[in-house]
Amino acid sequence: MRKVIRMALLSTVIGTSLYASNYDSETKSFIGLEVGYSAIDGQKFGLISQDTSFYEGSGVDYGLHIGAQNNEWRATLAFNYYDNNDEADDQNLEKGQAMVDYFFISDPDATIRPYIGASIGYANYESTFVDQSGLIYGGQAGVVIQSGDVLDIDLAYRYSLGQVEALNSVSSVTLGVNYIY
Repeated sequence: MRKVIRMALLSTVIGTSLYASNYDSETKSFIGLEVGYSAIDGQKFGLISQDTSFYEGSGVDYGLHIGAQNNEWRATLAFNYYDNNDEADDQNLEKGQAMVDYFFISDPDATIRPYIGASIGYANYESTFVDQSGLIYGGQAGVVIQSGDVLDIDLAYRYSLGQVEALNSVSSVTLGVNYIY
């Protein structure tokens, strides 16, 4: 099942990127790194005590993303990793997502371009006696700040829900740098 979902996500992102590149002659590809602060609302000790209460842990997450964008749209494939081995928090989350964003300002010369978007992906959540994976979906909003011809800075807020029983929600504030080529 994991292979099927991974292939579906990869096909979606590649297809979206190819469509975006044919949509506008100003389409550019990018690759980037991001760091963020995430709050994860998930279960701990779920398999032993059958405790259904959720615990909110928070900490730093890291990400890598690749995609294509034009003046109005952006398609991104992102992988984020969060690991908090603190005895109190003990949460780990890996997630891969395909995201599509719409820029409110389509002027290519604009320095600041706000956006809103949607995402779908797959996540693996681990905590004390919990290890579950499943589909996640959500939305994001942010701004892209143009910093020259080949770099931009991306500040975003993302919120995700999912089909993972032990994971209620994930909210993140991220700061990313993209190399445009």
